[in-house]
Amino acid sequence: MAHDAHHAQAQQDHAGHADHAGHAHAHWDTSVWPFVISFGILFLALAFSFKFVYHNGFAAILSLGLGIPMILAGVAGWTSEAMGKGDGFSYSAMGWFILAEAMIFVSFFVGYWYTRLHADVWPPAGTITLPRVMPIVMTFVLVASSLTIHYAEHLLHLGNKAGFRFWYMLTIVLGATFLGMSVYEWSHLMHEGFTISTNAFSTIFFSVTGLHGSHVVVGLVIFLAGLPSVLRSDVDEGFMRTAGLYWHFVDIIWFFVVSQIYYW
Repeated sequence: MAHDAHHAQAQQDHAGHADHAGHAHAHWDTSVWPFVISFGILFLALAFSFKFVYHNGFAAILSLGLGIPMILAGVAGWTSEAMGKGDGFSYSAMGWFILAEAMIFVSFFVGYWYTRLHADVWPPAGTITLPRVMPIVMTFVLVASSLTIHYAEHLLHLGNKAGFRFWYMLTIVLGATFLGMSVYEWSHLMHEGFTISTNAFSTIFFSVTGLHGSHVVVGLVIFLAGLPSVLRSDVDEGFMRTAGLYWHFVDIIWFFVVSQIYYW
């Protein structure tokens, strides 16, 4: 009898430990930042509608003024929350996110290919000659930034914190330089009268390059959100691997943009 009672008590204790472990594994962290990002994207969609459907420029600017800060703040806040939590599912989740983003780019490229291959005349009337040298320089800058972030990861793995910080910040500078050149190019083309509403090609050009530019902005926000931890030398490798993977994706997509939009 005493043996049976002891055995039953042991089974109850084991069940209690299993239930506690189950609750521990079932716990999920929650964050408000995806909610903020979603509303930011909603305001961007509204801005597009106000501008091109309802032709209300003021409402479009107001929606942009709400949407863009919400998206940037959401990305920065979400990144800051993820700092120091290790790999978890972040690296594999980033892979799935990249796959989803790649499908968005594919849809834009397919639309471009269909429009171009079925057009009687290409490029359509109103198209100006796109820069030839600037995209090459931009490509070198972006490729260099991909190499610098990879080397920064390598130095972090070796424990060289000072070298890591230098190459990490150099990556941010190169990314910002690329973005600045994109803005300069857009400004030059618009000054020449080539805008998103000029013709079918201009709509595709500004949509695809703008979509890529938005991904560059997100990458820079991720890096900047991690900068305080980098300067304190307490950044973890899990964050760097995930951020670096995203940045390499931005780099690879640019090759498709350059080859299809600028030189085809």
